[in-house]
Amino acid sequence: MTIEQLKKRCFNQEVFPDDILNWIAKENLWNIWIPKSYGGLEMSFSEGLNKLRFLSEIDGSLGWTVTLCSGANFFFGNLKSDAVNAIFSNPEKSACFGGSGGVFGTAEKEDNGYIISGTWKYATGAPYLTHFTLNAKILEDGNEVLNKNGDCLIRSFVISKDDVEVIEDWNSMGLKATATHSFKVKNKWVPKKFSFVYNELHHDHPIFKINFAVFADLTLWVNYLGIAAQFYKEAQNVIKENIALLDKLLAIITKADAEIKQYALQIENCIYSEKLIPETWMNKIHKEASNSVKALSNAIIEVYPFLGIEACKQDSRLHYVFKDYFTATQHHIFSKK
Repeated sequence: MTIEQLKKRCFNQEVFPDDILNWIAKENLWNIWIPKSYGGLEMSFSEGLNKLRFLSEIDGSLGWTVTLCSGANFFFGNLKSDAVNAIFSNPEKSACFGGSGGVFGTAEKEDNGYIISGTWKYATGAPYLTHFTLNAKILEDGNEVLNKNGDCLIRSFVISKDDVEVIEDWNSMGLKATATHSFKVKNKWVPKKFSFVYNELHHDHPIFKINFAVFADLTLWVNYLGIAAQFYKEAQNVIKENIALLDKLLAIITKADAEIKQYALQIENCIYSEKLIPETWMNKIHKEASNSVKALSNAIIEVYPFLGIEACKQDSRLHYVFKDYFTATQHHIFSKK
């Protein structure tokens, strides 16, 4: 499909049509980070960020969904080999993970596994997933299991879509086709092998050595930039005055693109030389990303009043992109605490 065809087919969709999902599968986009030995693309960090940036500039829902689902597949690196083989070894069906980062349920230890119950919010791509990821408090005999700091022990899990009830409650103004619904699990036993801990690695592919917080910061940052770049292009077609404000938006996008490129190269140098990513880098990247998204938001708001009624029409692509961008800003990752 061409870029224009992708834009047209994604526009104002509540869920992606089959031809978009088939295109994603054909391009193997759920598996951007998965090793080639398991049927993935095994992209470098720079390559993957460029791809996600490209997709988000085509359509916000497309970029956001591929980013978060391929990002959930990134947990490949945290799963032990028997779980990886059980999930990723089917050549006829690509695994597609997605889920919630919140701790909204419990996992009661039983035999060599856990009984999971709870309701989790905001699973991007819920209708498209083969497996859901979730975080849960660990219980034993009904009591919370504590870690060495005295806090409740938390583990993450991968669970088949067949054991999940999707609650269709995504009713946002934008990013509609991400279909970021809630989901419920009720008394489902999950083998221990399908549990994992963030940043505890069981595979030596370099990409999985990236701290997940840094990975999340940069993969989502490129989405904001891609959607903002969409807005810039659409605004160019209608703006009649205060063009300097639009130039300001472009300058912010250009600066951030250069920063991300540099950060990605620095991170690649670290992981390929088997060095740890310094904590100072992680803090700096998060701060830069947060400031960048704030600047993008302010720049878009500044230019919006000068775009005329076209920016307000429900069937306008400019309005569509505006809604996508400001729906994305409600993700907690770069919000001010």
